[in-house]
Amino acid sequence: MTTVDDAPATSTPEIGNARKRKEDQRLLTGRTKWTDNIQLAGMLHLAMVRSPLAHAKIRSIDTSAAREASGVIDVVTGADIAQTQGVNINAWPISPDQKTPDHLPMVLEHVACAGEIVAAVVARSAAEARDAAELVDVDYEELPAVLDMKEALKDEVLAHPDLGTNKSAFWQLDSATEGSGGNVDEAIAEAQANGIVIEREFRQQRLIPAFMEPRSTVCDPTGEQLTIWSATQVPHILRFALAATTGIPESKLRVIAPDVGGGFGGKLQTTPEEFITVAVARRLGKPVKYTETRSESLLSAHHGRDQWQKLTLAATKEGIVTGLKVDLLADLGAYVAIVGGGVPVLGAWMFNAIYKFKAYQFNCQTVLTNKTWVDAYRGAGRPEATFGIERIMDELAAELNMDPLEVREKNWIKHEEFPFTTVVGMEYDSGNYEAATARAKELFGYDELRAEQQRRRESNDPVQLGIGVSTFTEMCGLAPSRVLGSLSYGAGGWEHASIRMLATGKVEVVTGTSPHGQGHETAWSQIVADRLGVAFEDVEVLHGDTQIAHKGLDTYGSRSLVVGGEAIVRAADKVIEKARPIAAHILEANTDDLEFAAGKFTVKGTDKGVTLAELALASFAAHNLPDGVEPGLDAESTYDPINFSFPHGTHLCAVEVDTETGATKLHKYVCVDDIGVVINPLIVEGQIHGGLVQGIAQALWEGAEYDEFGTLVTGSFVDYTLPTAADTINFVTDNTVSPSTTNTLGTKGVGEAGTIASTPAVVNAVVDAVRPLGINDIEMPCTPQRVWREIQGGAR
Repeated sequence: MTTVDDAPATSTPEIGNARKRKEDQRLLTGRTKWTDNIQLAGMLHLAMVRSPLAHAKIRSIDTSAAREASGVIDVVTGADIAQTQGVNINAWPISPDQKTPDHLPMVLEHVACAGEIVAAVVARSAAEARDAAELVDVDYEELPAVLDMKEALKDEVLAHPDLGTNKSAFWQLDSATEGSGGNVDEAIAEAQANGIVIEREFRQQRLIPAFMEPRSTVCDPTGEQLTIWSATQVPHILRFALAATTGIPESKLRVIAPDVGGGFGGKLQTTPEEFITVAVARRLGKPVKYTETRSESLLSAHHGRDQWQKLTLAATKEGIVTGLKVDLLADLGAYVAIVGGGVPVLGAWMFNAIYKFKAYQFNCQTVLTNKTWVDAYRGAGRPEATFGIERIMDELAAELNMDPLEVREKNWIKHEEFPFTTVVGMEYDSGNYEAATARAKELFGYDELRAEQQRRRESNDPVQLGIGVSTFTEMCGLAPSRVLGSLSYGAGGWEHASIRMLATGKVEVVTGTSPHGQGHETAWSQIVADRLGVAFEDVEVLHGDTQIAHKGLDTYGSRSLVVGGEAIVRAADKVIEKARPIAAHILEANTDDLEFAAGKFTVKGTDKGVTLAELALASFAAHNLPDGVEPGLDAESTYDPINFSFPHGTHLCAVEVDTETGATKLHKYVCVDDIGVVINPLIVEGQIHGGLVQGIAQALWEGAEYDEFGTLVTGSFVDYTLPTAADTINFVTDNTVSPSTTNTLGTKGVGEAGTIASTPAVVNAVVDAVRPLGINDIEMPCTPQRVWREIQGGAR
């Protein structure tokens, strides 16, 4: 072994470098394996038979005609797999007395929503399976359905008659009880006597996570292990859920999430289709594939949001907020999904947002209805909370005839006050709302647009200009395991990573996070390249396979970087420390005399050194190791955060509203986000742009609608109106940086920020445009018809 005296210095740091994503070549050219691309010898195909009714009892199922159809191998009913299909779990019961109906993947007797699976056809091809599924004759006894969550509270019609009620759970957070603030009722009473009280009710419509790739599952039961490929965000959680509910030993289950085409929370569910595919494959002893159609995806993949929010805000006449009371009614749909009951509760810690409330109370009632079950959708509880508080802060500004930004500035936490403990007991570690807002105003031309708005109002221009504000923060990195445990959450908040130093000097990073478009392979390579001083190109990132990444808690809640990234940093640091005694031995120096930088150990005050790559080879060969040192530099780390992370930002939106037609057009959008230290600006820009479009889409276009019979009438992209590039505008984005103090990298998370902030910014802008007409709210989505109707009502 020889030493290297003149190793080249590391080039520009990778962190902060806008590298193009490693993943994009195979994704954009189609040279990858989506789950539906997987072909196995002798593989059969599944088609699901779904109930067209929202609420019914099954009298009988006649499968005879389907069994005689071309290519059909088997027709399976719930009775056939009753003992092997497992159960869809609820991992977050929010109260001890929560009503949680059994959620079987394939129903036996009782249908609780349209789209529930009542049978499955197995055939040699997907087309033959779908054709034969049409021949399955199900005799239903239709039951009354409850579809409106306010009606559900009356318990007159029950979604699940055996439960005796539609009320699933009640959950409260009260600052007076928690000792983190005052009594909210007293604050409201004081404001009624001497200040201002504003009460508003806002509607969060039901949304559908319309990911690019439909859900797909392949199960191969023919080997020593049962192998499942799935378009999922949560391969590790899926493996656990299958093992826990089917009796299959976890060691005999291998779950692989290959490249996944988007998720937005819509693929963090353990789905009925996954369980049924596994059960049918085991029943037949052959590989089986199921891939949903787009209409199936819109109907039965879980939905998001769907809340009524009643907010009562107390303030002084000068605009200083003193108390906030939130009464939340959340529709869970037909079942309590894996974290569905907890999603509304996540908003409890965010309604207070960036403001210094003295008293606060959050009350949440969840109810069951005969609609598709609801679970996390990009932001999961935090967009709902941000919408509510940012809308009512605008209402406070209007009541006081004050600029919306001025009201916010009067009440937000100042940068010198961090770390700051909020009224809900949450500690925000860092932030600078002033800097983000100042930069956003500058880029937006705020004063100039306000002047333009005034000119249009004075001239009675039929096209009015509205300006919307959203100053937000969010909690990312679903965090400390002890905190989650105290809330009865079924999993922890830790993440695992390992680093393998190969003998050739190359590096393999194994991460427990499972990407579905976030760019983990690129960002994780950048982190490791900087930490270990190796070339970016020499780092390979492995993920999404429980056989390779044997430990992990997967990807959701903007946790991957702040939790998974920190685990990688700690594993990398362990590699360096494992290499240190070997380097000291080779360099004939004390370990305390060594410095590590740019991938090389050097003896302090000399040029004598040895690279990490050389140490990897030396450790592999094991010819000249110190006594008691094991061969190999591999290391792993499991990181459990001490706190959430808190990105923030200021989003400003200008819209034009045609008061004669109700048509709304985006005019300008500026956002300045503070997500802490940025690893890859290009990836961040993409995440923000995507998030903005999703949030704007909720404000203006998207909404899942049912008719009076419980039929989803927005069951295709003709009726569920997703935006295209032609519907949006160029966004102006920038960032400020206040590093997180709770992780080594100083990062905060970005995957959900755009979605969380943009919806209230847009709706505030629309309402601002027509407020002179007597309008203070428009229910989302703010379609031309809804805006026009409000204008007509306001004019009267």
